[in-house]
Amino acid sequence: MATKEFKAESKRLLDMMIHSIYTHKEIFLRELISNASDAIDKLYFKSLTDDKVGLAKDDFAIEIKADKDARTLTISDNGIGMTEEELENNLGTIANSGSLKFKTENKLDEENQIIGQFGVGFYSAFMVAKKVTVVSKAYGSDKAFKWESEGVDGYTITEDEKDSAGTVITLYLLDDTDDEKYSDFLEQYKIQSLVKKYSDYIRFPIKMAVTKSRQVETDDKDAEPKYEDYIEVETLNSMVPIWKKNKSELKDDDYNNFYKDKFMDYTNPLKYMHVKNEGNATYNALLYIPAKAPYDYYTKEFEKGLQLYSNGVLIMDKCADLLPDYFSFVKGLVDSEDLSLNISREMLQHDRQLKIIAKSLEKTIKNELSKMLKNDRENYEKFFKEFGIQLKFGVYDNFGLHKDTLKDLIMFVSSAENKLTTLEEYVSRMREDQKYIYYATGESIARIEQLPQTELVKDKGYEILYFTDNVDEFAIRVLNEYGDKQFKSVSADDLDLDTDEKKEEIKAKEEESADLFKTLADHLKGKVARVKLSSRLKSHPVCITSEGEISLEMEKVLNSMPSDQKVKAQRVLEINPDHPIFAKLNDLYANDKDKLGKYAELLYNQALLIEGLPIENPAEFANLICELM
Repeated sequence: MATKEFKAESKRLLDMMIHSIYTHKEIFLRELISNASDAIDKLYFKSLTDDKVGLAKDDFAIEIKADKDARTLTISDNGIGMTEEELENNLGTIANSGSLKFKTENKLDEENQIIGQFGVGFYSAFMVAKKVTVVSKAYGSDKAFKWESEGVDGYTITEDEKDSAGTVITLYLLDDTDDEKYSDFLEQYKIQSLVKKYSDYIRFPIKMAVTKSRQVETDDKDAEPKYEDYIEVETLNSMVPIWKKNKSELKDDDYNNFYKDKFMDYTNPLKYMHVKNEGNATYNALLYIPAKAPYDYYTKEFEKGLQLYSNGVLIMDKCADLLPDYFSFVKGLVDSEDLSLNISREMLQHDRQLKIIAKSLEKTIKNELSKMLKNDRENYEKFFKEFGIQLKFGVYDNFGLHKDTLKDLIMFVSSAENKLTTLEEYVSRMREDQKYIYYATGESIARIEQLPQTELVKDKGYEILYFTDNVDEFAIRVLNEYGDKQFKSVSADDLDLDTDEKKEEIKAKEEESADLFKTLADHLKGKVARVKLSSRLKSHPVCITSEGEISLEMEKVLNSMPSDQKVKAQRVLEINPDHPIFAKLNDLYANDKDKLGKYAELLYNQALLIEGLPIENPAEFANLICELM
C-alpha cells in the first residue's frame, strides 16, 4: 500500500493550518461537525427528489464517541459519503471545496445551505491528532474506502467495510504535554461545552452517549442514599437558533431569556433588535442594549464585540470589527451565510462583506436609539445615564469624524428644568435674541449652579447646559455648533451679553483703573494673563475665566491624566466693578500697595476655590486671611 504525497503547496498550507490560521485548537470539533452537517445536507437535499434515499429529515444525525483508553475521538454522520475519487480530491488536495462545488451545481437556496467546505477545516484535526482516519461510503455505492494520514508526510486510501452511506472520522489524539492536555477533548463535559459553544445551532442533532447518575431505590428508608451510573444518548445541540425564527413566533420573554442565558446577565435588556437583512449584506442579527453598564465597561479590560456565526456555526466569540467604539455597549450576535466558516481573525479584519455588515448594523443601532429617544423617553434616559459618556467620546474621537452621526443622540442636564435635554430641544427653546448655546462646566450640578460666571446668563433668562462629565467640553469643542448656533462657555472671555452702553461704561472704568489692573497683574505674574473688570458678575466679587483654546475645565481634565507634560489655561482674574471690593482695591492702590498685593493673592485664591481648582499653598492662604482680618 503506497503512501501518496500531498502536493508541495498543500504541505505548506497544512503546516500553516496547524500553526497559524486557527488561534484556538478547540475549533477542530466545530470544523468536523460542520463538515458532517454538510454531508447530511447533501443527502437530505437529494432525498427531496429521490425516494430511494429512504431517510426522513428526523433520521439524520451526527454522533460523537470518545474512547479514553484508545485516546480516540470519533465523529460520524449518515450523510452522502464520499467515493474513492472524492476522498482523493477533497482530502488529498487541501482547500479543494467539494461543498462549494455541490452548492454551485445545485443552486441551493437559504433552506438548503452548505456551511463550509470539506478541505481546509478538516485539516484542523491535525492540531490535536497525530493520526486521522476517514472511512466513507458514498450514497449509491457498493464500496467503502478508508483515507488515513499522519500529517504532512502524506496519506493512503484503501478499500474498507461500511454498512451504510456516511462518513466516520477518527482522531488519534496527540500525547499530553506540559503546555497542552489533549486528553481534555475526550472528557464528556468538554465535548458538551464545545458543541454548545460552537455548534449549538447545527440543524441536525449531534448525539453522544453520556454518563448520568441516578439514585437507587431501596426498601430501607433509613439507609444512606445510593447512586448508580447509567448511559443515555443525549442530543447536545438545540438546533434551531432564535434569530432564524420569525418575529411573530417570539415574545419579549423569549428574547429576554435568551439574552440573560447567552450573555450572563441577571436583568432584562433595555432594548432588543431582531434584524433580518438581505441585499448587499445578507445576515440575521440579534442586538441588545443592556440595562446596566458592565462593571468593567469604562476600563481598558473591557472587550467589545458581537458573536459572529456562519450559518449557525460560531466563528468568533467577540468580533470587535462589527461595532464602532461609540456603540460598544451593544451585545448580541450576527449570523451570515456570506462569510466563510474557514476564516481567521486576521482575514476577517480585511473581509469586505464584514465591513458592509458592520455599516448596516451601525445604521440599525442609530435608528433604534433615535426611535427610543422619540417614543420611549424614560428608557432612553436610563440608557443615556449608563452609556451616554460613550456617545460623547464618539463625538470627540477621531477629530469629530462621527459627530454628525451622534450629535442628535447626546444629552445634557439643563438649567431650565434641571433634567436631561437634547441639543435640538435646547435650540428649539432659545429666545429670539439669543446668539449662543451657553454651557457651564464643573464636577457636579450643585457646584456649577454656585459659579459666579452663571449669574449674568441666568439674569438674561438664557438656558445653560451643565457639563459634568470630563469629556463634555472636549466633545462640544469638536462639534463647534449645532444648526447655526455656536457653543459658548459662561467662562469665556467675551459672552457678548452687554448693551453698547454697558460696554462703554466698563471700558471707561477700565481705562480709569488701568494702572491698578497692571499692578494686580504684576503681583500675580505667572498666574494670570491679565486682570480686568467683569461684566458678568452680579453678587460675587471675583471669578476666574480663560482666554484661548484651553478652558479651565479642560486644564483640570488634561492634567489629571498620567503625563509629564502639563497644560495651563490662559487665566483671567475678573473683578466686579459694582462690588465693594473694587472700591477697596482702588483705595489700597492709592494708599498701601504692599497690602494690595496681599489682596490680589487672596482674591485669586478665592476665585480658584470657587472654580474648583486647587490653590498652590493652602497654609499661606489661611495665614493671609488671618492677617488681613
